[in-house]
Amino acid sequence: MKTRTILIYTTTLIMVLCTSCSGDDDTKDIFSNTYLRIPDASFEKLLIAKGIDTDGVVNKQMLKSDAEVVKELNLENLEYGAISDLSGIEGFTNLKRLVANQHNIEQIDLGNNILLEEIYLAGNYLSSIDVSKNTNTILLDLTANQLTTITGLSKLKKLENLNLSFNYIEELTMVNTSIEILHISNNDLIFLDITAAINITNVLLTTNKLITLDISSNKKLQTLLVSDNQLQSIDLSENKSLTHLHLFSNMLTNLDVGNNQNLIELKVDRNPGLSCIQIASGQNIPTVSLSNNQELNVLCN
Repeated sequence: MKTRTILIYTTTLIMVLCTSCSGDDDTKDIFSNTYLRIPDASFEKLLIAKGIDTDGVVNKQMLKSDAEVVKELNLENLEYGAISDLSGIEGFTNLKRLVANQHNIEQIDLGNNILLEEIYLAGNYLSSIDVSKNTNTILLDLTANQLTTITGLSKLKKLENLNLSFNYIEELTMVNTSIEILHISNNDLIFLDITAAINITNVLLTTNKLITLDISSNKKLQTLLVSDNQLQSIDLSENKSLTHLHLFSNMLTNLDVGNNQNLIELKVDRNPGLSCIQIASGQNIPTVSLSNNQELNVLCN
């Protein structure tokens, strides 16, 4: 009898323990299906202040249903402190515009935010980012981070405006035919390939380490700012739409802008080896910046 009693007790105990374990799993499932984890207090406070986190309590969580209705999220308000962790952003699955400039964000996963069209993450501490899933993105602003690499840019077939200025990028190849504006000043660029960017109109490359630059296929280019580099020569013969051209502080020894009849601004000073800039007969450029030893002339030896 004792043996049977012990057996029944043991069996009951096992069933209770199993039920308890199952209950814990069910609880976890209910939480993950209902709530998002928001570990950053500054992030959650801002969500509460904006009326997005409707429970109104800083408790490291918010309802998924609250996040799913948000299409634009502007986090520029620093009243509640700088955000370091944007965990929870993955639940904002209908987000089309994200603004999170001037925070302390070191990493971010936007893989679930596939509807994003505009991404502003300037002034953070990102050293890398993967945007391969953000194929609807039209504008991407990553100014003033610590970026050395970007994964997935080639997937952004709708990308029109890209700002990577003030980072640490050394090489960049743009295969995006949709791109119109590219700003990548104040980096460590030694190589840039924009030959596929046939619709580009505005390129800012000031303060880099470029020795060569091929823009022969960029026939729609209107503004080209490549000052403070190491360019030794540049062919502008195919860029007849150019209106603004900055090439000061380079190492140019010759320059022909005779085919660039639409130029309204030309800055070529501080090129020690460049004394004559060739223009076409009758060409008038309203604004010109030259060093004392430089001249515009129809004939340059």
